[in-house]
Amino acid sequence: MKISEIRESLKKIIAGQVLWQKEILNYYSVDASSYQILPKIVVIPKNGTDVISLVKFAKRVNISVTVRGAGTGLVGSALNDGIVLDLRNLDAIKIGKNLVRVETGVLKGKLDKKLKEKRKFFPPNPSVGSYCSIGGMLGNNSSGSRSLKYGSVIDNVEEITFVNGKGEKIILPENKKIGKQIISFSKNINLQKFPSVSKNSSGYRLDSVKSLNEVQKLIIGSEGTLGIILSAKLKIKDIPKKRILSIIEYQSLMNAAKDCTDILSTCPSAIEFVDESTLMQIPKKFNKKTKCLLFVEYDSEIKVKKEQLKKIVTGKITKQTSTDLEIQKWWKYRDLALYYSLKSIKMKNRIPHVIEDAAVPTEKLGQLFSLVNKVNQKFKTKSIMYGHAGNANIHVRLISDRDKAKKIKEIARYYFEQVIQMGGTITGEHGDGLARSEYVKVQYGQKNYRIFKQVKKFFDPHHILNPNKIISKKSTIINYLEKF
Repeated sequence: MKISEIRESLKKIIAGQVLWQKEILNYYSVDASSYQILPKIVVIPKNGTDVISLVKFAKRVNISVTVRGAGTGLVGSALNDGIVLDLRNLDAIKIGKNLVRVETGVLKGKLDKKLKEKRKFFPPNPSVGSYCSIGGMLGNNSSGSRSLKYGSVIDNVEEITFVNGKGEKIILPENKKIGKQIISFSKNINLQKFPSVSKNSSGYRLDSVKSLNEVQKLIIGSEGTLGIILSAKLKIKDIPKKRILSIIEYQSLMNAAKDCTDILSTCPSAIEFVDESTLMQIPKKFNKKTKCLLFVEYDSEIKVKKEQLKKIVTGKITKQTSTDLEIQKWWKYRDLALYYSLKSIKMKNRIPHVIEDAAVPTEKLGQLFSLVNKVNQKFKTKSIMYGHAGNANIHVRLISDRDKAKKIKEIARYYFEQVIQMGGTITGEHGDGLARSEYVKVQYGQKNYRIFKQVKKFFDPHHILNPNKIISKKSTIINYLEKF
């Protein structure tokens, strides 16, 4: 069927919008990553029925369907050349005592506002929290600063309702037949090849599925390759009554890394890290020799933990506050680290987001800092770093000539191989997407990758859901880089 016929046919079966104007397609050809792929059609469904109709139609005419959240993803997960599906109209919220049912198009900022009225919160908190969608967070297993205490999205989902590649609506863990099949996949994996980290968004998370009550976790972080999520039941918590935030200065990244291990023993809600590029943007005078800051937050047993921290740290505690407004102000500085890093790098020197999200075992954080330094020396780059020190999940922005695409691939191969040798993951919270899917097999080994392919075939036998993500037959790391 010709694309013009597909467009007209879709208009007849979809109650929502079917769009293909040039400016619309251009808009949906990019997201917050460095990639660009022009879709053929954009569909904004009115409801879940539209989603089912679309998938059944796409299967029949053999055209891909890639679901898109708010477009804040950093690795091109929401880009493809078939149909792009924008679920913005699925935006219902129903709050219970300890759970909230949320449709996939809800923005995190809207959910936060509704929950705050009930003195509740949903723990995962990406730095772009107000602007990302719940569907996107489910798709890439988002985390944020407080995953240290409260876990990533995968740890906070009770139920998932989604549409698979056959156009079937499935609820997990309610559907026991599907659940048993997922358990059979999870029993066969080689667990030793899964990274020894506290957060991981690479591949299919079969390692997290240990019972029939946890089978919904497989869909989290699957980037729309196994199904299109319609809604989810999420765990919610009471907003802590008190918090204390400490800002600690270090003259050595290695000293900060060593302290992180000891600070972890005090059970903080967050340990975050920024280097000189971010601290230079903060309107406060720091010691000229300061190389980095740690942000350490507690939201329980404040007095006891405040004293414990004072005894543990080797850096200088330069700021300590329990005032909500001040805490918010300081967290804003940390959340703006990506903006600050981009602001300080000229466009022509921005290497695309590829190695920016690795995580290693926490005791190897210092080794990760050393690895970034080795990359700079070996490939003649400079780097800016920030991220989730408590999870040893560090975001790296490299500065070099972006026109040298071959160098990007060489850097990625070298960096990922070293991270995997440390027992780490190539992506802690942002997903595989176009940037890293070709390295999933290296991450997990042949046996696990073979099982991943079986999982993909089970849920999406016609391979129409977001092809070439996670399971990828071709190299995409540099092929779709946006032209500036």
